[in-house]
Amino acid sequence: MSTMKRIISGLTLGVCALALSCGASAQGRSSLKINEVMVANENSVVDEYGNRNAWIELFNLNFAPMEISAVYLTNDSLQPRKYPVPLGDVNTEIPARQHVVFFADGEPNKGTFHTSFTLTPGQDNWIGVYDADGITLIDEVLIPASLEPDQTWARTSDGTGEWALRTGDDSAYITPGGANVIKDTNKKIEMFAERDENGFGMTIMAMCVVFSALLLLCLSFYGIGKIGAGISKLNKMRAHGVTRDEAAEHHVTHDSGEEIAAITMALYEHLNAHDTESTILTINKVKRAYSPWSSKIYGLREVPEHRRK
Repeated sequence: MSTMKRIISGLTLGVCALALSCGASAQGRSSLKINEVMVANENSVVDEYGNRNAWIELFNLNFAPMEISAVYLTNDSLQPRKYPVPLGDVNTEIPARQHVVFFADGEPNKGTFHTSFTLTPGQDNWIGVYDADGITLIDEVLIPASLEPDQTWARTSDGTGEWALRTGDDSAYITPGGANVIKDTNKKIEMFAERDENGFGMTIMAMCVVFSALLLLCLSFYGIGKIGAGISKLNKMRAHGVTRDEAAEHHVTHDSGEEIAAITMALYEHLNAHDTESTILTINKVKRAYSPWSSKIYGLREVPEHRRK
């Protein structure tokens, strides 16, 4: 009975873990967005074989890498599992806030990024992205039939915003594999340059940054020194078996005036002790008389003799 309970518990935990992993995967892939689509490609980007075909750009809206293998691309809502993105390709991991382009040429045998379906110019084309379960719809878009060759249907901002026509002129870039909004200038920098023509403001800001960094560095070194001194003091206290309370009781914050005066007088006497010393050298002769009482020979009972056998 206990063995059966263990088996049931193990199966339950496994099912729960699988459900949680699937839920986490679906939640993470919800940030996978269709970003730009071209139906009729006559002068746009070519694939690795040099061919021009319809292409679909996906965008990772997350601020972390996303693995898109096993998701499904389709142009038929009744067949959500039309093209599964293959497993085992390192390029299916989209970096944070980056793009990937799939060619809708109907030739999946050419590689991972070649779908099994095509797009038809002159009619509405529906495109959907499904999660690995083939049921959860991650994103979809309807491409209008009015799209002309070399025009795209794209979002106004990467992964978000409304869909709009891109014709390829200066105000509507076509950017396969790149950001839909190209920022060539910075308005804040231009405004600052207009208000600070001579660069005095920039100089003051740079000096403030440098001095702030130096001040922070000095405070850091001061703090490190204090911490090191404290650690050294604690090690000395431990080596001598002194507790904090004992050290606080015997700690003197400053020397008294009497102690300073005594130390000063002692140093003065020490440094000036030989200034008046006499230079006369006296030598006295010391005579020591011989006494037999100090001779060890009289302590022997018999004088030793060397005898031959």
